[in-house]
Amino acid sequence: MNRIKKHFVGIGLIKLLIYGFFLLFLIIPLLSVFLVAFTNQPINVFGSLISMERMQQTIDQFRNASLDNFKSLFTYGGYLTGLINSLKLSFIVSLWVLVICIPIAYGIARTKMPFKKTIGALCTIPLVIPTFISAYAFIIMFGRSGWVTYIYEKFGGEGMLLDPYTMTGIAIVQIFFFFPYALWPMVAAFKVTGASLEEASRNMGAKGWLTFITVTFPLALPGMLSTMLVIFAVSFSDFGTPIILAPNDLNLIVVDAYREISGFFNWGGAAILTVIMIAVAGVVYWLQNYLLKGKNYDILSGKPKEIKLNDNKALTIPLAIFSSLVVLLPILALATIILQSLATTWGKDPLPSGYTLEHYRTIFTSSLGNIQNSLILAGGALILSVIISVFVSYFVVRHRSTTLDFMTTIPLIVPGIAFGIALIQTFNTAPLQLTGTALILIIAYSIRRLPYMVRSTVGTMRAIKQDIEEAAVSLGASTLTAATTVVGPLMLPGIAAGSILVFVTVIKETSISILMAPASWAPMSLAIFQNVLRAEYYSAAAMSVILVVMVLVLQALANRLSGGNKS
Repeated sequence: MNRIKKHFVGIGLIKLLIYGFFLLFLIIPLLSVFLVAFTNQPINVFGSLISMERMQQTIDQFRNASLDNFKSLFTYGGYLTGLINSLKLSFIVSLWVLVICIPIAYGIARTKMPFKKTIGALCTIPLVIPTFISAYAFIIMFGRSGWVTYIYEKFGGEGMLLDPYTMTGIAIVQIFFFFPYALWPMVAAFKVTGASLEEASRNMGAKGWLTFITVTFPLALPGMLSTMLVIFAVSFSDFGTPIILAPNDLNLIVVDAYREISGFFNWGGAAILTVIMIAVAGVVYWLQNYLLKGKNYDILSGKPKEIKLNDNKALTIPLAIFSSLVVLLPILALATIILQSLATTWGKDPLPSGYTLEHYRTIFTSSLGNIQNSLILAGGALILSVIISVFVSYFVVRHRSTTLDFMTTIPLIVPGIAFGIALIQTFNTAPLQLTGTALILIIAYSIRRLPYMVRSTVGTMRAIKQDIEEAAVSLGASTLTAATTVVGPLMLPGIAAGSILVFVTVIKETSISILMAPASWAPMSLAIFQNVLRAEYYSAAAMSVILVVMVLVLQALANRLSGGNKS
């Protein structure tokens, strides 16, 4: 009995520490921000536990608690307008993304579309460009002095072809830079639709278009609905595009929440908007699971049938042209940023008046610290994510810990700006005054991206047989020792793939960085944002290119690692 207790003391302690980590930095902040919505003042949860005076102040705050902030959602037009505008924007973006992706996904999955591999590769470009950089590119292209505006006026147009500082401008940026999130799941959905059912439909005399409408499309519908909800959630929580493009008279909930906390220090207003964002994201997450729950779309059997690719040029050529036009806009946006970074001056002309590398020299002399900060913060978040995810995966797979599994999915529901506000309100005072430090940034990054790492490591953990670990225990090793020295090394493929993904997404992180990063720890994303606000467009473009190149290199490394571990 003592030996069994010895085996589980170490691993049990680790489990308690992980529960404590989630409780301290995820559950309590989210609960605190909910309570602040009633009290209208930050609540010092931790100070109340060690100080009677602080406890009394907290009690007095709750005595004055009210529903005024919840009522303000309906009495103050700005909050309600921001919520309605955000919901409208997300619905429009998700709907148009679905419309755009259906022909591209079908062309990639089910036809011999010309240049299919090239188009598929180009469709990944929007994934590596942070949203605030794509929004900035649209300003250079479609702004009053943009090169697209110049060409438009040369052809007889008046004003701007597209005003980027509008709801339409924000929607177009999100549509053309978020569509890959829906494209690849839809490609997979089209690939698994029943070939035998389609063949039976054609054998009964149905034309190709009728087979698509009555057989292929309905079978791919679950994947389409799921991805549409994903795009809705991504658009609703996107902070990078609205913070750059939204004018002062356009209320969007993520921008309103940022302004309340950073501009007006309105704790109650920021809290109620945070609660609303979490509630909307939670409903979307629940709806996604509910729509697919209990539905039977089984079409695969033990006898796989090869899918016959459509080679009808009357279909494949238009699909190739349409797909090329869709990916053209992100390519032009990236090319515009690159040209801006090399330009001496670029006014209202189709091309810069001259070229220079001086902007890059400036970056590597005056802004080298921002690059170093990004690497250090991403590295710290990566180490923390690896440590936590390895043990979380162990407990989820070996101990069937559904609670930990649920906790790691919560960050998927909580928008970045909402989570940042929750952390600021919770850790803004002693004894745990972490706001403005590198530590809270690393913790925030790691929690936000932890689901990616956990999904990667859980998959690897399920493939490791338990008898390997039991053999080590039977030879005298503790459960903790067996987990770290036997199971840990076997999880390296999953850790490697998840690590690159975490590092890439932290490097690109916008909402947490802009909201929480102090000047001494400003990462590249915050530096670019500040340069854009100061109208230092050439420096912002140069740093944007460096950031995109870093992401591309890391993404290529991730693809190679995942490709090398397909077995």
